[in-house]
Amino acid sequence: MGLALAAAVRGYRCIFTMPDKQSKEKMDILRAMGAEVVVTPPAVEPDDPRSYYSVADRLVKETPNAILSNQYHNPVNPQSHYIGTGPELWRQTAGKITHYVAGMGTGGTISGTGKFLKEQTPHVKIVGVDPIGSILYELHKSGRFTKAEGYKVEGIGEDFLPSTTDLSVVDEIVQVNDKECFLMTRRLVREEGIFAGGSCGAAVAGALKYARDHKLGKDDVMVIILPDSGSRYLSKLYNDDWMRENGYLEQAWIEGRALDIQHAKGDVDMIIASAEDLKTDVIRKMKAHNVSQLPVVNENGRLLGIVTEIDILNHMLLADHAHEPDETIESMIDTHGATVRPNTPLETLMGIFSTRNVVIIARDGQLEGILTKIDILDYLSSQVAG
Repeated sequence: MGLALAAAVRGYRCIFTMPDKQSKEKMDILRAMGAEVVVTPPAVEPDDPRSYYSVADRLVKETPNAILSNQYHNPVNPQSHYIGTGPELWRQTAGKITHYVAGMGTGGTISGTGKFLKEQTPHVKIVGVDPIGSILYELHKSGRFTKAEGYKVEGIGEDFLPSTTDLSVVDEIVQVNDKECFLMTRRLVREEGIFAGGSCGAAVAGALKYARDHKLGKDDVMVIILPDSGSRYLSKLYNDDWMRENGYLEQAWIEGRALDIQHAKGDVDMIIASAEDLKTDVIRKMKAHNVSQLPVVNENGRLLGIVTEIDILNHMLLADHAHEPDETIESMIDTHGATVRPNTPLETLMGIFSTRNVVIIARDGQLEGILTKIDILDYLSSQVAG
């Protein structure tokens, strides 16, 4: 965001690439500052041409007079903390700091600050916090590169080792999971008046784990860096529905889950479509099975989205489009339909159905079911009858 503001003042065109796991608020703020945002898939390897690293590289090559700021390999990143953050903490604690804790993303904050503090007193402990699913914990512990897994907390964790990260400065890395990150973040604002982002909750949760495990006492001075504002996560970790849907809050209706409702429909075959299906064939299939929507999957069974009769109708009413008999449904697929996990509770489904007519159940991108309002009514009726 600082870069976007600097570009606005200087009159530079500024483009950011980011995976779609990032909050909508972050994207909206950057766009409000005049920057362009290119959204990429989240669950791809760094060298995949679709990754936000690769897309950024491609845009630089395609754009005249462009440079890549690249926070992961910019030596000024850790240097700024070496000459700024480190001395500031040393002064403010009067040299009494014994433990420094920070989340690890690019690694610039912990590396630069840690290096300075180590030069002042080698006894200070530098503690990193890493989400489960990131590779940094295991890399620091054993030197092994592991395969990164998915996690939802933003701003920390990596699937590769940035050159801005100096693991030799770090004494220990503590692992945290998404749930404890988000619940701690919500505690910070309600108990301490600190309106922070999920990576801040991660840092505090990791710091408390470390303090308990190492039995820190009254003579220890621990500093925890909280670098993110909660205003960027109002639609996520500060949203009760999002927290419940993702299993981070206790449920009111724990007995009813999306997959339970799907199973209650009995052993019925799911009617699906593919992006290559002809529009006319899809219309016939809907009519034959008396349905108004079909999930769309690729050749590997991976969910692409959903096509509804209203999507097809709206497409056919386009005046500036030539409608051919061999036209496929590829351009009519709604890729932003309501998709939930199998364990999504009934309470959350009820909220979704207040604005949607159909919900798709998917696990790791694979289609597992499709629910409509009548399915919910049938399930509730059977529960009452039972």
